[in-house]
Amino acid sequence: MGKIVNVAVVGYGGMGGWHTRRLQEIPEVHLAGVYDILPERNQAAEEAGIHAYASYEELLADPAVDVVTVAIPNDAHRDVCIKALEAGKLAISEKPVTMSTAVLEEMIAASNRTGSKFTVHQNRRWDEDFLVAKKIVEDGQLGRVFAIQSRVHGSRGIPGDWRNTKEHGGGMVLDWGVHLLDQMNMMMGRMPESVYATLSNVTNEEVDDGFTATFMFPDENGGIVFTVEVGTSNFINLPRWYVEGLNGTAVIEDFAVNGKIVVATSDEKHDAVPIVTAAGLTKTMAPRTDDTIKELPLPRVDTDIKDYYRNIAKVVNGEAEQIVTHDQQRELMRLMEAIFESAEKNQVVKF
Repeated sequence: MGKIVNVAVVGYGGMGGWHTRRLQEIPEVHLAGVYDILPERNQAAEEAGIHAYASYEELLADPAVDVVTVAIPNDAHRDVCIKALEAGKLAISEKPVTMSTAVLEEMIAASNRTGSKFTVHQNRRWDEDFLVAKKIVEDGQLGRVFAIQSRVHGSRGIPGDWRNTKEHGGGMVLDWGVHLLDQMNMMMGRMPESVYATLSNVTNEEVDDGFTATFMFPDENGGIVFTVEVGTSNFINLPRWYVEGLNGTAVIEDFAVNGKIVVATSDEKHDAVPIVTAAGLTKTMAPRTDDTIKELPLPRVDTDIKDYYRNIAKVVNGEAEQIVTHDQQRELMRLMEAIFESAEKNQVVKF
C-alpha cells in the first residue's frame, strides 16, 4: 500500500461535515483539517477535534496536504479548485462541478496546465438502489428492457439555504439531477439521442424545484426510454426505480431497496377473464393469472462509499486512474444544459 494521503476539506457545512466523518473512517487517508470562511464553523471543527486552518492560503501552503476537497456553493467551485491545482494539490469538487460547460473547461485547462489532478465527488454511484437497478437491467431477467424510470420525491420544497438562489447555482437539476443523470450514464454507457424536459416552480420562482426529463436511447431493438424526475412537493412518492422489460417488471420503492420483480413464466392458456369497471368490461387490462407469473425478490449488491476515497489515495500514489473522469463531467454538463434548453424552448433537444 502507498503512503497515507492527507486530505483537507474546504467548507465545513453539511457536505463538508460528511466528508470529514468519512475521511476519519478510511485507513488509506488522513483528515489534515478544514477551512471555512465562517469563523463559527472553524470553531465548531476545532471543538470536534478537527484542525481548522486560519485561511485558505495557510491550507494551500501546508506541504503535508495532498488533496483538497471543495464542499462550498456551486458558483465558488472554480476559483477555489483552480487555486488548489496551482498549489500542486489534487482537487476534488463537490457536485455539480460547476454551472456551465465553459467554466468546466477552464477547470480542466487548469488541471492540464498545472499537471495536478482534478475530479468530482459523484458519490451516488455507490447507492445500493442504483446498483441493484443496474444489475437488473444487465442480468436480462426482464427480457429486453424498453423503459427505465429513475426518480426522487420529497415534500419539503426546495432547501432554504443558497440552494434556492440562481446566483449560487441552486435548483434541483443541479442539486439532485446531477446524481440521477450520472447514474443514468453509468447504467447506459452512452449518451442519449435526445431529451424533452419540463421544470417546476411550485415553491420557488428563481430556480427549479423539480423537473421531468425524458431521454431517448435508440438501438436496433427499438431502444430505451429513460425518464429522470425530481420532485419536492410530493406527499406520496412514486417508486425510486421502475424498470420495464418484455418479460417482466421490476420496482425499487426507495433508498432502502424495498421492492420486487415480477416475470412471466408462460403464456396464458386461455383467453383473459374480463374485469368489470363502472363503464364496462376490459380484457386488455385484466391481470395475468397466478400460474403464468412469478414474483422474485430484488437482488442485493455489496457497496462501500469509502471506495471513492480509496481510489483518490491510489491516484495520489500513482496506482490507479481517477474513477470520475473529465469526459464524464463534460457529458453531465451537456445533459443538464440540454434539460434547461428543452424546458425553456418547450421542444426536444438532440445531442
